[in-house]
Amino acid sequence: MYRVWNFVTNYSLLLIIGALIALVWANINPDSYHHFVHLELWQDAPIGALHDGHRTLTLHFLINDVLMAFFFAIAAKEVWEAVILKEGSLRGKKAATPLIATAGGMVGPIAVYLGLALLFGSETFDAVKNGWAVPTATDIAFSYLVGRMVFGAGHPAVRFLLLLAIADDAAGLIILAIFYPSGELAPQWLLLSLGAAIAVFVLANWLPRYLDRGNQARPNSTWMRDKLSFWPYLLASCASWYGFQQAGIHPALGLLPIVPTIPHADRAFGLFSEAEQYLTDLLNHIEHLLKHPVEIVLFFFGLMNAGVEFSAISEPTWLVLAGLLIGKPVGILIFGVLGAHVLRLGLPKGMRTIDLVVIGCVAAIGFTVSLFIAAVAFDPGPVQDAAKMGALLSFAAALVSIIAGKLCRVEKQSI
Repeated sequence: MYRVWNFVTNYSLLLIIGALIALVWANINPDSYHHFVHLELWQDAPIGALHDGHRTLTLHFLINDVLMAFFFAIAAKEVWEAVILKEGSLRGKKAATPLIATAGGMVGPIAVYLGLALLFGSETFDAVKNGWAVPTATDIAFSYLVGRMVFGAGHPAVRFLLLLAIADDAAGLIILAIFYPSGELAPQWLLLSLGAAIAVFVLANWLPRYLDRGNQARPNSTWMRDKLSFWPYLLASCASWYGFQQAGIHPALGLLPIVPTIPHADRAFGLFSEAEQYLTDLLNHIEHLLKHPVEIVLFFFGLMNAGVEFSAISEPTWLVLAGLLIGKPVGILIFGVLGAHVLRLGLPKGMRTIDLVVIGCVAAIGFTVSLFIAAVAFDPGPVQDAAKMGALLSFAAALVSIIAGKLCRVEKQSI
């Protein structure tokens, strides 16, 4: 397997630094922290959070709703290539068991979260029920890093885990779009996003290739790449993002319709493969250009969202943690066994059934996407803060994973 980009290591480092600064700041001086997070950059702006019919662009909105769109675009790019390209990681029988296990890694946490919420009583259930998706997330970067620590870089379980994590994030994007609208739904605005995607694909992708048919020199495609580069796609992305905002769908997902329109490689090299940074297709070139800016965006995402006071720990915290630490391993084990043995789809060579338990523990690190979902599932206040604390404390899954690896006698394998 091609080595995974240092991107996941770098962005996880900056993200956790931002989160730690936020956590310390919010517990030392919460007033100044919240003033910083909700700093108004532009009143009566064309984009921003709605207040009394007027939009206000705050620092929090700029990071969470605008700049995080680039992070989700990179995740979508990996999913898109894994699904459509030759040797894509999410194609064929080899991806069947991880995808089934992914379903278990979502059903399990939801069942545990809502089941325990019912036990806490109807008042608690009503307060927390909208956050059912918070414990379904798996943080790609941190789960990958912990997976390498537990299994070793060459173990087939690491690839299985990476497939599961990226499929989990793909499902998370769908959940965000369907179940967590950012405002009153106005689906007609999605025609703007669709129109932008179709227009940029036809004019900047299909038409140059059509004009170049039979000409190996490809002058029109070359001119488009050299002279205009990513600019047509950036303009289309802005239009698509605005369409999502106006449609009431979370605008951080607004770049997703544009990703499939960008010229891409002929085959996949693996999820976040380091080899992809040397490819010359425009899609991988754009991902490489976004690498460092997205790392900085994720630092500010951690800074904007992880500032929770320790006094906020309450029932939602334990519900999120239980969903992740109990629901994830149990769901992944049950559905993984169903796929591998009942449906006879099998496991990767060199991977044992008991490894599914350890993979489930590693996948319980929710962090990035769990924080994001908590921020959109609940209004600002005690319940949101408590749910965010559960997402932050999901780092405990790293220790649980190491212990589970020892108990299950995992043998590390190097590349």
